[in-house]
Amino acid sequence: MTIWKYLKDHWLLLIGWLFFIGVTCFILWLSPDMVVNPSVIGYLVLLQGLFLLLFLAIDYSLKKRWWRSLDISEHPPSLELYLEEASKTEEKLVQNYINGLLIEHQQTMQQAINNQQDQKDYIDSWVHEIKVPLAAVNLILQSIEDDIPEKKYYLVENELSKIDEYVEQVLYYARLDSFSRDYLIQEYSLKEIVQSVIRTQGNYFIQKNLRFSIEGNDQMVLTDAKWVAFIFKQLVSNAIKYTPAGGEITVTLSRTKEGACLSLKDNGIGIPKEDQHRIFDKGFTGENGRTSEQHSTGLGLYLAKSLADKLGHQLTMESVEGEGTTMKLLFPFLSYFNERR
Repeated sequence: MTIWKYLKDHWLLLIGWLFFIGVTCFILWLSPDMVVNPSVIGYLVLLQGLFLLLFLAIDYSLKKRWWRSLDISEHPPSLELYLEEASKTEEKLVQNYINGLLIEHQQTMQQAINNQQDQKDYIDSWVHEIKVPLAAVNLILQSIEDDIPEKKYYLVENELSKIDEYVEQVLYYARLDSFSRDYLIQEYSLKEIVQSVIRTQGNYFIQKNLRFSIEGNDQMVLTDAKWVAFIFKQLVSNAIKYTPAGGEITVTLSRTKEGACLSLKDNGIGIPKEDQHRIFDKGFTGENGRTSEQHSTGLGLYLAKSLADKLGHQLTMESVEGEGTTMKLLFPFLSYFNERR
């Protein structure tokens, strides 16, 4: 706090001092038996003014240390930074109140962290447990493949695959906050990652008679293969979902001055212009998700965008309604990062 702000806060004291000086001079002037020299009154006013200035200076210097302890510009905000500089009763009341709030917030925050960790542990456990019966059902389905109609077999297989994808989404969503403890950056072949994901979606391509092609030369990228495969799987799943039967999906691998680029283009129904700025929002399904026969959770693209950002990749979208959509995943070069900085 500056000296001017301090004086502004003590305006009542200054007015009281002026009033006291005025009353004193008035009483001396009214006294008939006392002849007061004006110079004496001047010395009296000067002396009282010096005492007032001395009082204000001492009070300001004592409070300045207290104000400095409250100044967040000198001390970064922290729930562990308790106040300890109070000396007066009023300051101690404020200090005790603020420290009490800090302790309460610490306890509340720690409880929230513990609850979040418990929830994450439960989800991790649930995901691993649910995979066991899913794997068992898959084995049972394969064992009775020859005993049921082919159409029903593929129908059940597709539904099991959807369940597995939703379970995977839950797992990755739960691990968003702990991403930094679960990734390994190495050099990978982008084409191999693409092909491994496409193989898992082979049945959907066959059933909808979708054509798929990879264009461009293979690119080596620094990334985490597991997380990028999940990101690409969400993009492919969306492309399949909103591309009509007999359509085409094309992956293009290229290299630009910024880095390696993976483009996924489909000739599906496209995304309405008014929805395009929100497709990466959590839970947003858009007009297509609400009117399409395909069920949409609104989590796939949100997870893809969130994970891409955490990996330092750039996920963007271009779409024309009625013509198709292109999703681009850019893997920036390290030199490009340095130039941006």
